[in-house]
Amino acid sequence: MAPTLYDMHVHLDFMQGASGVAAEAEALGLGMLAVTVTPQGYEQTRRELAEAPSACVGVGLHPWWVADGRCGTTDVQLAAQLVRTSRYVGEIGLDLSPKHVPEGSLESQVAALETVAVACTQTSDHAAPKVLSLHSVRATGLTLDLLERTGALATCHCIFHWFSGTSDELHRAVKAGCWFSVNEMMLRTKRGREYARQLPADRLLLETDLPPGEDVPFSATQIIASLERTLAQLQTIRGCDVRGLTCDNAQRLLGQ
Repeated sequence: MAPTLYDMHVHLDFMQGASGVAAEAEALGLGMLAVTVTPQGYEQTRRELAEAPSACVGVGLHPWWVADGRCGTTDVQLAAQLVRTSRYVGEIGLDLSPKHVPEGSLESQVAALETVAVACTQTSDHAAPKVLSLHSVRATGLTLDLLERTGALATCHCIFHWFSGTSDELHRAVKAGCWFSVNEMMLRTKRGREYARQLPADRLLLETDLPPGEDVPFSATQIIASLERTLAQLQTIRGCDVRGLTCDNAQRLLGQ
């Protein structure tokens, strides 16, 4: 079944039986951008989803894994190598929240993201630009600076997942042509709802960021339920039905 709904940031790599979830999703008309957190996780997930055409898999190098040393220099280089042959990249980014990363990890995070961003820029195809799903917490300005400096902002389609920056940073990201994926957790806050109201209609996407933990049983039905709740909230916030719009945006972005 051709997808009629898209989750543009979901962690199939965290789910038990990812191939079964992907098969169920395809039968239900759900397309997905399956992000990963390590390059090894990307390789494993890509193998597991080789027979799932509606699930695009992104090369991941999550800033939490970089910050605490679970992903070191060898992992960064592997991610950059894999990025050169993949159109989809994510989850990558920067995080300066003391809740999630150790103090003093900014340098290693910046170095890792810059290495991957340069690889993206060097190998992005003008006819089919690379699609990047970005994690940015308390670091949106720094992330935009880095993407601009490396050329990734101009040569790739950059998606801010669960945007949480300032209003000025949102304006800058919109002006730079970035895309935005929205989930139901973002819409629980007043600021998140206001941002969702302001986002450009032609760059608005849906996501879940599910599951809530690693190695858990999950289903495509649960993913769809979360997306439906987000759609219902967006309809209230924006005063119109955005189901078809977000589907069209995802298909245009993914080249489907």
